[in-house]
Amino acid sequence: MNVDILFEDDQLFVVVKPPGMPSQAERSTAVDMVSYLKNYLMRKYRKANPYVAVVHRLDRPVGGVMVYAKTPEAAAALSAQVARRAIDKTYMAVVCGTLPQPTGHLEDYLKKDGRTNLSVVTENASDGKMAVLDYEVMAVKEYKGAVYSLVKVFLETGRHHQIRVQMAHAGAPVAGDTKYGSQMDGFRQVGLFSQELAFEHPVTHEKMHFCASPLAEPFKIFENIF
Repeated sequence: MNVDILFEDDQLFVVVKPPGMPSQAERSTAVDMVSYLKNYLMRKYRKANPYVAVVHRLDRPVGGVMVYAKTPEAAAALSAQVARRAIDKTYMAVVCGTLPQPTGHLEDYLKKDGRTNLSVVTENASDGKMAVLDYEVMAVKEYKGAVYSLVKVFLETGRHHQIRVQMAHAGAPVAGDTKYGSQMDGFRQVGLFSQELAFEHPVTHEKMHFCASPLAEPFKIFENIF
């Protein structure tokens, strides 16, 4: 599986993670992003045991722009930006049906079930973590007898499966996402993509901004937009 590397210097990588590739090593035998980048460094620079650190994560079925650190110092600085919500993330989603309003603000308490690796909305604030996002509907289209919406999502918090859970709770599950109630639409990929990422370079302090076009199958419904 090929990975598009948008930027590389001595401190970090910015890459486009393909849908289906894990962000980091997991129990499966699938090649993950960290292993891919380490192998890339070993091949390109003949570097033994290179350092590559995860800064943030995307669910395995979700593709999109990610940043990885190449030094412990960069990892610490970028992780600090994540902790204070200084890294801006914008997602594109194809959802089934329509949302209540063309623009909206969603706040829900999410509770993760470690046994099933699923998250649910809970009314009990002491039982979950606050999840916050804003969205804007970009287009609505009928496709094979069903209605789909193209939605831009501005993520404020980074909870487990957050966008997938909150969209489903709002009545518009992400296309192809059978875990959270998507209709049987025939899509083999989840219609969610990390389209834009902006952060401060950990050494130069330059404002970095990267963007990529969605890769997953459901986005073909709106291919004239991209």
